[in-house]
Amino acid sequence: MAATPEKLLLRLEWKVVRRLDGRLQGAHRTAHRGSGIDFTGLRPYGDGDDARHIDWNVTARLDEPHLRVFTEDRELTVWLVLDRSASMLAGRPGRGKHDVLAELALVLARLFGRGGNRVGALLFDTGMLRVVPPGTSRRHALRIGAELERTAAATRGGTTTDLAEMLDAAGRLARRRALVVVLSDFIGDGDWERSLQRLARRHEVVALRIVDTADDALPEAGLIVVEDAETGEQLVVDSADPLLRVRFREAVDARDARLAAGMRRAGVPVHRVDTERDLAEALVEVAARTRDRSS
Repeated sequence: MAATPEKLLLRLEWKVVRRLDGRLQGAHRTAHRGSGIDFTGLRPYGDGDDARHIDWNVTARLDEPHLRVFTEDRELTVWLVLDRSASMLAGRPGRGKHDVLAELALVLARLFGRGGNRVGALLFDTGMLRVVPPGTSRRHALRIGAELERTAAATRGGTTTDLAEMLDAAGRLARRRALVVVLSDFIGDGDWERSLQRLARRHEVVALRIVDTADDALPEAGLIVVEDAETGEQLVVDSADPLLRVRFREAVDARDARLAAGMRRAGVPVHRVDTERDLAEALVEVAARTRDRSS
């Protein structure tokens, strides 16, 4: 990141957070589906009560239906799963995928923290895992920003991102039910779909797929050197070759279809965030789609 976390957050607070404050709260379902987690006692069953909460052992002893009563836990724990792999370096200077991820992470940490929720972060690259425990303050959002800056400066290895390992790490960290927001381009290997399904069974999961033009289109520039951002493998190709362009497009479409199908089977909504898109507009659209899905 070109700017320090403090300067970046200050700019985002003026340009994005103020426009979104209050608009994203309530866009997610409650992490506990309304049942709470702290048992507080029993009361007699009444008309209109949910029969699923009947305590059948007490009902049998007292010969009268009784409900288990819980204290609703209104504090939400949010985990930001941040992909710091080499493929996230794609894009133009200052507006690459890793820049957009950093902005999204700071905005989400600040917005959820202002609502009284605790936000933690998991920064993942194959062979490297950094964790920022959940917190709420502005200083805490800056701590996440500092870790983002540190990982951006780290030397990248030549291994491909293991998406399954990243999602499994999130599952190990989030012990209590939480909202897990995965920010990634979802370019990588591993049986990530099974890992995502396991994560989604325990938590509410939302995927923000960060996409740059370079991910989807091959420029018509004659002979070019194509490099795999994650493995470092290079290949000289003729970008004007019609057959190559067709095959490239087919490969992109197949990749997108596999991703959409895997997310659908896991029951996880995936939202595309293009690097050239206005961040506030993209997040408002995410919130609107999430509300529509939950209603």
